[in-house]
Amino acid sequence: MAQISVDVNGRPYAVGCEDGQEQHLAELAKMFDRQVRQVSQDMGQLGDTRLFLMGALLLADELSDLRG
Repeated sequence: MAQISVDVNGRPYAVGCEDGQEQHLAELAKMFDRQVRQVSQDMGQLGDTRLFLMGALLLADELSDLRG
């Protein structure tokens, strides 16, 4: 199992993934980081947990629209 460090909202997080999936995971983390930073810009600093929750819900909404 591989492990990489990703930055979300300016903080590093160690994340494990299957070997060979490091680049894909890094790209997903960048997408999530952009979403979290946008939420932070729109709503102000809410704390990491709330920022992450809002970012995840917005990405889930986009995914739902694409599947629909």
